[in-house]
Amino acid sequence: MHNTKQEDFMKAYESCHERFLRYCSSLAFGKMDVQDLVQDILLSAYSKFDQIENKDELLHYLIRAARNRSISIWRKRRDLVDLKELHRQKLADQGVSPETILDIQLLYSMLNKLPQKQKEAIILFEINGFSMKEIAAIQNSSEAATKTRVSRGRNKLAELFSENPDLNLKEVFVSLKSVML
Repeated sequence: MHNTKQEDFMKAYESCHERFLRYCSSLAFGKMDVQDLVQDILLSAYSKFDQIENKDELLHYLIRAARNRSISIWRKRRDLVDLKELHRQKLADQGVSPETILDIQLLYSMLNKLPQKQKEAIILFEINGFSMKEIAAIQNSSEAATKTRVSRGRNKLAELFSENPDLNLKEVFVSLKSVML
């Protein structure tokens, strides 16, 4: 018996569901609605699923699509929509303390000061737990270049965080990992 496209897609997506949601959540923070982004990407991926050659790399396809879609949305909505309050409220509803919410918002404002590929590498590695090898595949680069991006991004964030001695970058990443979904 032959599986349907829907069954094949769901089987491929099942293994990467949580990591994809976590990535979208961290990517969209303060800029767009996470569920809208996820639904847009899943609809697009499903419609193009037959064209994806290596179904085992669906996660890489989804992440690249989410990144590209988010850039497109940000360009259109740059000055129109500020969703920081919505995300702050969602975190508060999860029981996150106001201090931690402020730390997370500060981290995102600092992440936005990094070059795009560094920012993406930091989000994938520190917040979403991707390996350097996986990030290199997603960013179409070597592992060495990815390690350099992450290292430089960490150094820049540490420099920015040093201006706020009460904050600990590692603690903020740990807090963010625990609430991003």
